[in-house]
Amino acid sequence: AKEYDPSRHYFSLDDQTYLNLAVNDPQGLIDQLPEQVTIDEIQRAPELVLAIKRNVDTNRKPGRFLITGSANLLQLPRLADSLAGRMECLFLNPFTVSEIEQNSKNFLKDWLESGITTDLGLPHTPTSSELPSRLVAGGYPEAFRRSPARARKWQKQYLQALIQRDIQDISSVKDGTNVTRLLEYLSLHTAQLLNQSSVSKALAYSRPTVESYLSILEKLFLIRRLPAWHSHRSKRLIKTAKLHLCDSGLAATLSHLRAEQWNEERARFGHLLETFVLQQLSAMASWMEEAPHFYHYRDKDQLEVDIVIESESKVWGVEIKAAASAGASDGKGLLRLAEIAGYAFQGGIVLYDGTATIPLNRPKNIYALPISKLWGA
Repeated sequence: AKEYDPSRHYFSLDDQTYLNLAVNDPQGLIDQLPEQVTIDEIQRAPELVLAIKRNVDTNRKPGRFLITGSANLLQLPRLADSLAGRMECLFLNPFTVSEIEQNSKNFLKDWLESGITTDLGLPHTPTSSELPSRLVAGGYPEAFRRSPARARKWQKQYLQALIQRDIQDISSVKDGTNVTRLLEYLSLHTAQLLNQSSVSKALAYSRPTVESYLSILEKLFLIRRLPAWHSHRSKRLIKTAKLHLCDSGLAATLSHLRAEQWNEERARFGHLLETFVLQQLSAMASWMEEAPHFYHYRDKDQLEVDIVIESESKVWGVEIKAAASAGASDGKGLLRLAEIAGYAFQGGIVLYDGTATIPLNRPKNIYALPISKLWGA
């Protein structure tokens, strides 16, 4: 925010002086601010929101307030007003590989608009030893700039600070130890169906406690639930959501996965890869004018599609595998999705750690695609 506009006055509610003013005299603080201001860590003083609303109502010039924070402002329990009609929200994702490599290509937009063909040119795919390194690095700027060992240390410290400090701003939980324990458990089950009864039993938490902690982790942008895709044409779908951590690097650190374990821990890396791909596509979607919605598909025949993308009544599917080869059998779930979605189905891809773009079913527009295509390699 500082780099975006260095001339804009900036202060953070981590500063105790400003925090005291924000809590005790929010309207007085807001009225004394200069024309343009950035307020960081807004979740620490939701009392400011009503004061901002009143100020905005007297001067509707846009862009005067830039408010940032590490929790979802719209879900804060002490939020006095939603600022509906007065505020635009931008949710920032961890960096994609494209952003890390300063490549402006948006694979998702290009695919949904133009499709996939076999004449895209030879991809420059990383070797199988390079892909796991990308997974465990994740997308937090302070983490991927460091060596793997220092990145893991930073991620642990970041999580500790987030849980110990920010959790008190958004919930009545004063000790975040049990929330951290739940997140560690979820990291071992990222990209899997969320069974709250199983979680409750494994951790000896009540179901209401599990749901409360899940809500906290969502507000802190640490996890996301991927709902099940369903259609009126089928009543056989399992409606359970999948649970993903929002950053593959943090998931790897919490679950003690390292890049050098790629071969012996391939099953666990498969789940981590699924989270990584969702992380990439979700960020790309946020760059689009009309962001598509993401789901997963699984039916009672155990046929599934890792990611279902829906936009304007059109449907696409994404299957993800950690292997270096792909074949027609990898597209079974996509074919079932095409059958259920009917005319709405536009195509599907099987992302794999290979080097060639291969048609798996031309009539249904289903292709096997190197994962490296996500960042334009």
